[in-house]
Amino acid sequence: MTTSIKSAEGPVVRILDDIQALAAARALAASFVKEASQRDRQRQLPLHELEQFSRSGLWGISVPRAYGGAGVSFATLAEVIATVAAADGSLGQIPQNHFYAVEILRVNGSETQKRFYFDRILAGERFGNALAELGTRTSQERRTRLDKDGDGFRINGRKFYATGALYAHRIPVSVIDGDGVQQLAIVKRDAAGVNVIDDWSGFGQRTTGSGSVVLDNVRVEAEEVLPFQSAFERPTSLGPVAQLLHAAIDAGIARAALHDAAIFVRTRSRAWIDSKVERAIDDPLTVREFGDLAVRLAGAEALLELAGEAVDRAAAAPDADSVAAASIAVAEARVLTTEISLAAGSKLFELAGTQATLSEHNLDRHWRNARTHTLHDPVRWKYHAVGNYYLNHKNPPRHGAI
Repeated sequence: MTTSIKSAEGPVVRILDDIQALAAARALAASFVKEASQRDRQRQLPLHELEQFSRSGLWGISVPRAYGGAGVSFATLAEVIATVAAADGSLGQIPQNHFYAVEILRVNGSETQKRFYFDRILAGERFGNALAELGTRTSQERRTRLDKDGDGFRINGRKFYATGALYAHRIPVSVIDGDGVQQLAIVKRDAAGVNVIDDWSGFGQRTTGSGSVVLDNVRVEAEEVLPFQSAFERPTSLGPVAQLLHAAIDAGIARAALHDAAIFVRTRSRAWIDSKVERAIDDPLTVREFGDLAVRLAGAEALLELAGEAVDRAAAAPDADSVAAASIAVAEARVLTTEISLAAGSKLFELAGTQATLSEHNLDRHWRNARTHTLHDPVRWKYHAVGNYYLNHKNPPRHGAI
């Protein structure tokens, strides 16, 4: 299945600062949450919601102010993602690679590329991704080729976990050039030879469109290719930014699970979402469980905010120390956001019992979303990186998974 994507229809709001960005995210979240359960249950692709999302201007908030964007802090960007993810875990995930692409352009794009692509983003264009591949020896290995073709290039390969590509106007594709160096080619979604396949069948985050992208002799021009590997060969904020956004998604999922668990327990109604009848809970064990989850969520969100501030410092003055400190701060946040998103979703099962999976409740989606998303990169390696940093004074490796 493929989906035709048009540019944003209607005017796109130009968000000017962090305050406007947070207000826009809260307004959208209030709208997105209304049919989030239905979209998950029926796997309805959120085309209308993404159009609203694009027109809100939120997809352009990390574009630097020098290029017309709001240039919001990364702490604010993380809160925007968490806010949307709390309303709909899939909608929180879809723009993650878009913001990753914006950061690649910021740290590695030429002046011409920045001006062109940032203008397109501010006009409402969405970027997806075609980075990962199946069947490689490691998660970092790439086989998709970038071969010279006159004054341009041709791309051949197949990608998977291409979150956002199904809804994108442009798809950043990681490719290996003739010298074996990884580059990033920004491919138009409707270019000849591009086939975006909706074959994502995950039991969580069901509408992210994280399926396949097949590239069959796709032509790209030289100005559509920018360095990618070099962004990790020197200290940049790229890796911490990627991981910060993942942590924000998990924090948002945890918020939703805890919120819905509280409503369910207070109402104990099959029509719980519509019920206005609530009662106080005097069971000390249940109260204690909610207290535990609330404390753990507060800790995770505090670390998320601190991580965002560390990424802001690294982006402003990138060097080996600032980037390492940002990576560790984000790893610490990811440990807690991973654990609380899984714990909150699991506790919802425990408290709601079999009613959690009834179609009219669909409460199990929070655990399914958390379980699916937290598999992105193993949290056990976060512990290792953090321990190595504090115990052995060893900086973490520079890549997108720490």
